[in-house]
Amino acid sequence: MDRNSNLYTFIFAIIMVIVVAAALAFTATSLKPLQAENVRKEKMQNILSTIGVNVDRNEAGKIFSEYVKEELALNADGSVNTDVDAFKIELMKETRKPNEEQAFPLYIAEKDGKKFYVVPLFGAGLWKEIWGYLALDSDMNTIVGASFDHASETAGLGAEINQSWYEDQYIGKTIFDDNQEFVSVVALKTGVTGDPKHSVDAISGGTITSDGVSNMIEERLGNYLPYFKNN
Repeated sequence: MDRNSNLYTFIFAIIMVIVVAAALAFTATSLKPLQAENVRKEKMQNILSTIGVNVDRNEAGKIFSEYVKEELALNADGSVNTDVDAFKIELMKETRKPNEEQAFPLYIAEKDGKKFYVVPLFGAGLWKEIWGYLALDSDMNTIVGASFDHASETAGLGAEINQSWYEDQYIGKTIFDDNQEFVSVVALKTGVTGDPKHSVDAISGGTITSDGVSNMIEERLGNYLPYFKNN
């Protein structure tokens, strides 16, 4: 075949497209288990960070079970659903279901002889989804750690929710008032005064994302109230 002909060029282009597509598909398929394992370890890393265990991703995968003693999937009434693997619950999919059909994962951890309750979070930011974990002390009231992240919040503004200076504000805050009524924790703009036990400073210029974090915490924690009250 004449290599200078249009037919040759056309056939060559088709072959190259097929070869490249096959190579990409093979690479994606080959890497999928590794990617899934990295996601699993990162999840463990974030859960551990909320109770003050800060390690790299690989180390988290090794020591996770040393700290996390129970992984529960709760029903809307606070009872435990033993048919569901809590760690495999995907909140992005779960939150699309009616509340009464959702499963709510809860991680019970122990460190230095103390018990902690880690609640996974999922909500909406300014542009896309936001998520995280909130650890409560054994009183199921006092926050001991928080970890947040986002899909595509604005750099230098809403994206700051995953910075330690913002996350650390939540430590020591309480989700119930003195009358044991659930009030959650809210992020307030500069100049707005709130109860210091139940509020943090919002991100300057990132009000919508800050509000998203507040809404996420209130909505997700509210689903665990039946369990907290039963225990």
